[in-house]
Amino acid sequence: MLPGGVYSTKYESDLAILRTRTQWLLLGLGLVLLFTVPLLANSYWLSWLTRLGITIVAVLGLHILSGLCGQISIGHAAFMGVGAYTVAILTAQFGLNSWLCLPICGLAAGLAGLVFGLPCFRLKGFYLAISTLAASYIIIWCIRYFTSVTGGFMGLPLDALRLGPIDLSSRAALFCVTMAIMVLATFFAKNIQRTATGRAFVAIRDNELAAEVSGIPVFRYKMLAFFIGCIFAGVAGWLWAHSQLRVNPDQFRLYDSIWYVGMLIIGGWGSITGVFFGAVFLRLLEVSIDHVAPPLAEAFPSLAMQIHVSLGLILSGLVIVLFIVLEPRGLYYRWEKFKAYYRLHPYAYWGRQD
Repeated sequence: MLPGGVYSTKYESDLAILRTRTQWLLLGLGLVLLFTVPLLANSYWLSWLTRLGITIVAVLGLHILSGLCGQISIGHAAFMGVGAYTVAILTAQFGLNSWLCLPICGLAAGLAGLVFGLPCFRLKGFYLAISTLAASYIIIWCIRYFTSVTGGFMGLPLDALRLGPIDLSSRAALFCVTMAIMVLATFFAKNIQRTATGRAFVAIRDNELAAEVSGIPVFRYKMLAFFIGCIFAGVAGWLWAHSQLRVNPDQFRLYDSIWYVGMLIIGGWGSITGVFFGAVFLRLLEVSIDHVAPPLAEAFPSLAMQIHVSLGLILSGLVIVLFIVLEPRGLYYRWEKFKAYYRLHPYAYWGRQD
């Protein structure tokens, strides 16, 4: 729904993402505030926001694969691992520049997605999810036991990120790099779903048989969705590797893949805004657990060693289940309801009828 008094007179304006000067002004102010955060936040929140930005880039890829095309994947963290290990191997063993590795990481993860996406020709729904689960185990097994290349359980170190003579290893610099890539990833993801390819993805998600009857090459678009979604995961893996300066197999757990799917569920399937809502919600829940767990550990000393991990699993699982049952359309739906109310006010107001 458009704000009052805003209407389109050309197809170009009807397709525009931002249609009013107020929206452009808010976007500009938001970007300025985003990149001035290093001047205001301490090191803890800079690290937290950097991790949040990496998560959003990864979940944007899952949004294209699952939210738009309907191909459920619970192995997304493993494809992040492909990107992270690609940059670690190319820089540590071949001396390649980190920035040159960025597109290579995306392509490597995309090709891995193509390989493990082949079963989508025959599988769908729950069975496809199980095949992506197998992909997660296979990729992590290869990382752990091909020790001559990957370093095995110990992993591989990385040099700090640099841009020519400029050192980008500080938290503030890495935050700015992460946010710049996150903004670009959001731009590309938003425009992908507005293209003919994006509309084909949605058609396959809504009714695969109808899409095939309409002439859409279903298998080709499914493979394209796997490729694009895993490219985003590979880029997120590149960012993760430089944020940690060391990669090892334990950083790319199955739990993280399920966490990413939970972010889509909480934020709302098929929505870029929902990706942001879901990622911020669950990351803030994680921070809340970090603050609540120590007092609970003091209150129950016999459970002190398990309470942090157990509380995280219980609360995150409970929140996801509650959203599935009570609000299956996610936080994005509530945001749209709020915007509709705001734009219709005062006509949306209903007085008490005695």
